[in-house]
Amino acid sequence: MKYIIMLLAAVTFIACSEKSNNPYVTLEGAITNAEMDSIFIMGKNFKKSIKVTEDGTFKDTLKVVDGFHGITDGKQQGFLYLRNGYDMVILMDMNSFPESVIFKGEGSVTNNYLGEKIQFIKEEKLTDYASFFALEKPEFDAKVATLKSDLEAMLAKTKGLEEEVIKLEKESNDKLINFFESNYENEHANYIGLKKGDPSPKFNYPDQNGKNVSLDDLKGKYVYVDVWATWCGPCKKEIPFLKEMDEEYKGKNIAFVSLSIDKMEHKEKWLQMIKDEDLKGIQIMADNDWSSDFVTAYKIQGIPRFILIDTEGNIVDSNAPRPSDPYLKEVLNGLAL
Repeated sequence: MKYIIMLLAAVTFIACSEKSNNPYVTLEGAITNAEMDSIFIMGKNFKKSIKVTEDGTFKDTLKVVDGFHGITDGKQQGFLYLRNGYDMVILMDMNSFPESVIFKGEGSVTNNYLGEKIQFIKEEKLTDYASFFALEKPEFDAKVATLKSDLEAMLAKTKGLEEEVIKLEKESNDKLINFFESNYENEHANYIGLKKGDPSPKFNYPDQNGKNVSLDDLKGKYVYVDVWATWCGPCKKEIPFLKEMDEEYKGKNIAFVSLSIDKMEHKEKWLQMIKDEDLKGIQIMADNDWSSDFVTAYKIQGIPRFILIDTEGNIVDSNAPRPSDPYLKEVLNGLAL
């Protein structure tokens, strides 16, 4: 997404304002609930393995090309900005990674701010254009105004950022607001037909047994659709919550449909995950991953994406709360299930 690129560019300038003569990065920290004995730092043409001791601690020095790096235990991945001269402590809980990462020491202000902002982007669904452009103008204006206020508040409460950093962040935030405002008229026209009460685009895809399941087959039931993929970390984090929802509403007038957009060549991986994770509800696989009709009709640009459809096949919410959001139960309990 354009805004992610703007954000990363802004943080690149931020990091350059933190001065040190140390030619190396020093990283140390502690990991709880670790399943691996090493973590990996990955950058452009760079990969470094750091040993994790039995008590979960680690320490090493790195010579890096200043910029964004991945940090992973081989299963889950987060991001951080590294610049030679940083002397940073990283605290991680792999049961809630990367949201729970805490940075301390030199470089921590930039990285904690970056982490908070990326998390904000996820929570506010800024990568999901439909959550903005599908709104009518009064609601859109109110949402953009709230977004602007929240971004300003996040920046104001972050202590220790230099004046140059604050200036660059204000410019980045202004670009984001301008992106939404300047594109609303054209983009809104693309989302007409995805409002509450409009007929939902339909699906008709095979389940794990090869039997096609369509939205028409489920008429008379509410339908909660989870658009996901086996490679999507945030999608997999929702699985336990979705299974819980399926169990809690068993016997109610609602169908939970998980629609995979894995590529066809990864079908076996999808089938295996259904078995390994004991996935519940209706499991179906789209015919053409991101280009499948249902996905393009809903203009889905990021997953997981959740959609709630009523008993007549009309949209209740084209961007419904995810299973881990307690508000979803409030929504479902308000329906005639």
